[in-house]
Amino acid sequence: MTETAAQDIRRTVRGDVWPLKWIHYIGAPTRIICQNLNGPCSLISLCNVLILRGTIAIEPPERTSVSYEYLSALLADVLVRTHGGTDDETGLSAALGALPKTAHGMDLNPSFTSADAFRPSGDGGELKLFSLADIILLHGWLADPDSAEYDIVARFGDYDSAVNAIVEADYTSEGRVVGGEAEADFSQLDKMSEDHKRKLQEALTLRAWIDSSSSQLTYYGLFALSSSVKPGQLAALFRNSHLSVLYKPPKRSSPKGSSAPTPSHDPFADMSQDAAGSSSAAPADDTVFEISTTGEEDGPLYSLVTDAVFANEPTIVWERLEDVEGGASSFFDAHFRPAHPAGGDYAGATAETAMRAIEQQDEDETSRADHELAFRLQQEEDAHAHALYAEQERLRQA
Repeated sequence: MTETAAQDIRRTVRGDVWPLKWIHYIGAPTRIICQNLNGPCSLISLCNVLILRGTIAIEPPERTSVSYEYLSALLADVLVRTHGGTDDETGLSAALGALPKTAHGMDLNPSFTSADAFRPSGDGGELKLFSLADIILLHGWLADPDSAEYDIVARFGDYDSAVNAIVEADYTSEGRVVGGEAEADFSQLDKMSEDHKRKLQEALTLRAWIDSSSSQLTYYGLFALSSSVKPGQLAALFRNSHLSVLYKPPKRSSPKGSSAPTPSHDPFADMSQDAAGSSSAAPADDTVFEISTTGEEDGPLYSLVTDAVFANEPTIVWERLEDVEGGASSFFDAHFRPAHPAGGDYAGATAETAMRAIEQQDEDETSRADHELAFRLQQEEDAHAHALYAEQERLRQA
């Protein structure tokens, strides 16, 4: 038994269910779904939006984890209840047909000119899934209209078209686009037709822009996202073939009866012990906030933290979307105050640094467990082989 095989066994087991986490959303205790290494981010994000909106609920209250079958059945039930028997039976069928794709990743093709535009593929079932669930689907992979490459990027319009153009030009130029040789070797351009030269230059521009925005988020796109999400609105953000829950909170004043949040009071203090012991108990929260209507349009964007490594960190709820690489992002609690993890190990760290540190710990623990499992399985195989050999020797000598 190889170590790789042992890892495959463990991942299969670990990928069956995903833990739940208690958070507060708009003052009410709510359970969200956390995602592990193999979790279906598309399905989890769709369901988390519906959970926060109150469209679906995880039952019973004692449940501590959910499976793909449980979540997909919940989502399918919502779609059938709200759209079954309507004039959009074709759309409902396409959406239900796309539901299994949420287990492994959805085929979404973002447009480079609009934050809410995606080009449909096939029967468009993926996009129908969002529209019938009434979930706004956004992305921030946008070209700046004032940039030199905008005209070319906008003409091709979307990711799939741009990749097709790059592949075609790379083939006709004998690998110079992807191989990076076209810029240095112009001696062959004279042998090309004007049409081939134009396509080559366009492909080089497209490739350079895609490479420069490899995080699939540009600063122009970040501003566009901020304009696309209204205060108090939830959306699904598509980025790097991953879906996350995006939210812009209304501007909130201090708690009633005080000019500022009391530093000594942690509304999640009761959660720490529950999180360490059982995720089935709802946390207490006696902090009441009033919503202000001033200055809301300029509020920051947050993404819901669903990584399973933070399942037992009750104060880590949101991550602020601040830059295109994620290096400056930081964690916040349910009231959008800087998070103070129960253990304090990552206080003051950026979200990226904390994630890297926690994931490294998880990888180290997983690696040790994988080694132990592989060693035990190898011992069992060796013992079985030894017993088989001994039996063969006994029969031979009989």
